[in-house]
Amino acid sequence: MYPGFERAIVQTKIQRWGNSLGLRIPKSFAAEAQVEAGSTVDISVEDGALIVRSVSARKYEIGDLLKGVTSSNLHDETDWGGPSGDEAW
Repeated sequence: MYPGFERAIVQTKIQRWGNSLGLRIPKSFAAEAQVEAGSTVDISVEDGALIVRSVSARKYEIGDLLKGVTSSNLHDETDWGGPSGDEAW
């Protein structure tokens, strides 16, 4: 353990992946961070340290999305013209 760290630290290697570099994440770390192949993560550098943070999918509530809509900022319908294909109007 290192000062300021409460969890285990594992060494791994950075490897070439095409023109980029890849980092292998141990299975136990991935499970704890709730990431898997295809998960989105944020990568940053803070004080020379590479930081990888999992990004949870945002969940939106319709009420929250519509909070700012009022009769004064609600726009009228837009006429896009008649059908130009197989639209069902």
